[in-house]
Amino acid sequence: MKKAFTMMELIFVLIVIGILAAVIMPEMKSNKLREAAIQLISHIRYTQHLAMVDDKFDATDDNWYKGRWQIVFGTSNFTNDRVAYTVFSDTSGNSTGNPDNKEIAINPMNKFKLLTGGFTGKLHTSDPKATKELNIGETYGITSYSLDKGCSNARIAFDHMGRPFTGDMSSTGTAYHAGRLIQTDAGGDPCEITLTSSEGSIVIAIEPETGYAHIIN
Repeated sequence: MKKAFTMMELIFVLIVIGILAAVIMPEMKSNKLREAAIQLISHIRYTQHLAMVDDKFDATDDNWYKGRWQIVFGTSNFTNDRVAYTVFSDTSGNSTGNPDNKEIAINPMNKFKLLTGGFTGKLHTSDPKATKELNIGETYGITSYSLDKGCSNARIAFDHMGRPFTGDMSSTGTAYHAGRLIQTDAGGDPCEITLTSSEGSIVIAIEPETGYAHIIN
């Protein structure tokens, strides 16, 4: 005859399940800060891919380099004053370093959307064409960002070899080519992008020459 569990056995099993749940559940919780960093890395790598398959060199245009594929961060009323970023290639005649809607990359996961979380004067984050996830302030709770160490300004661009550049793409050709290729700083650190939220901060490094993007802490 099959025996039933005793009350003590059932209580013991429930206690074990409770202990396991207490240990496992925190690991299973969504870490929005890390999710934002992983998403950003994937879009940095996609920007690099676009640059390598779509070389912008034009011997007839002295400002050809301004059209390189790049990723730029921003906060404005077009992003509901939250941190967002955009992937684009500035091919317009004035080459101001800011995108028109036709210059923003198409979302490879949804051809009806653009790779922007909103950009000042161009596309609001609530527009159906915007990719809401790129508004990392609203989606992941990112409150601020910074580009430090081997990079500056609020953008990263890549050339046809996948090398990373930084700085304002509207700078003059001489300054851009002479001083904008990402290198390590005086302390040997690469370009660092820091994302901050209520959960803390996370740092993404972009290595010189290779443009390899990865989380360092």
